[in-house]
Amino acid sequence: MSKQEFLTQLRKGLSGLPQADIEELLTFYNEMIDDREEEGLSEEEAVLSVGTVDEIVAQAIAETPLAKIAKERIKPKRRLNWGEIVLLALGSPIWLSLGIAAFVVILSLYFSLWSVIISLWAVFASFIACAFGGVFAGTIFICYSNVFSGIAILSAGLVCAGISIFLFFACKYATKGIFVLTKKIILGIKKEAVQ
Repeated sequence: MSKQEFLTQLRKGLSGLPQADIEELLTFYNEMIDDREEEGLSEEEAVLSVGTVDEIVAQAIAETPLAKIAKERIKPKRRLNWGEIVLLALGSPIWLSLGIAAFVVILSLYFSLWSVIISLWAVFASFIACAFGGVFAGTIFICYSNVFSGIAILSAGLVCAGISIFLFFACKYATKGIFVLTKKIILGIKKEAVQ
């Protein structure tokens, strides 16, 4: 692939990003290819050495803030005529309320996921507290009063300690999964906004 074909495909892939960012990236990769050609690589080798267009576009989208992409998408490409303005104003009670409702539903689903994670961590903390309490109370019972009750309480405390170890890893992986899911959702929204 020639440098010009590469830059044309890159411009097309970055078309949803702000124009200043597109120009900056095109200049950067143009200079990078020129530098590699000066080092002795052929034009095709220099283009191959910078990476694929898809990788560069995916990285640029991931590094661009969502607010910047949204601002670029909202920016009007042309001026609205009076008929479109009237239709937007008359339809605003419908489309605005539906948009707000959709946003609130999505936000509540996201908060529901996090409330499950917080609940899991709370259960983990309660098992830890039961483990310490059981070991402490069992030891007191064994030393000062009923030995059999003390052994039972101590055993329950040790069982709670064992369960809390497994629960810690479950909470850790669930939290990590929610972070990964959040990142994928944001990247998906960015990719859809750019296209």
